[in-house]
Amino acid sequence: MLLRTILNARNHLSTGPAIILHGSIRMSSSLKFSSFDVTNQVFFRSDHSFAIVNLKPIAPGHVLVIPKRTEAKRLADLSRDEVADLFGSVQRVGSVMESVHKASSLTVAIQDGPFAGQSVPHLHVHVIPRRPNDFVPNDKIYDHLNRFDGSTASNDQSDKQQVSQLKIDNEERVARTQEDMEEEAKSLSQHFQA
Repeated sequence: MLLRTILNARNHLSTGPAIILHGSIRMSSSLKFSSFDVTNQVFFRSDHSFAIVNLKPIAPGHVLVIPKRTEAKRLADLSRDEVADLFGSVQRVGSVMESVHKASSLTVAIQDGPFAGQSVPHLHVHVIPRRPNDFVPNDKIYDHLNRFDGSTASNDQSDKQQVSQLKIDNEERVARTQEDMEEEAKSLSQHFQA
């Protein structure tokens, strides 16, 4: 039943009028990722979800898809409609990110709760475009998700080299500027215009 709900949401998201763009259409309400106002980082909105550019991406094109309800800390906190909307949004955003970043695959990950590595107490889905040999071995990306959450730094030399090769922040992962994130969000929002 849940799978059918998710598949039905896919059809709604691909044709529905739920998308509101950053920049060209200004929303009166702000969007929050936990307690953080991320309205200017938003490039996609649906009925129950939104997508933002990442403050500290682990790879080019690493974005987050987030339920609008800040009380939704875990996947189990979502209603069926919210689950369907969230994963329909992940599918749509992922398709655009693959195209924009000329990627051939995606890593889609949820760290569902603090013991799973969740760094912000608000459910969010990582969508990361992937290319051949971007992380070696391939599953090393999960180490990066856990290790580079902004609260820890890696001492592993191979991690440092990989981060350098990907042209992302060093082991301190300095946060990007608000202006850089707003510019990226505005650019990405153009790919969702009806």
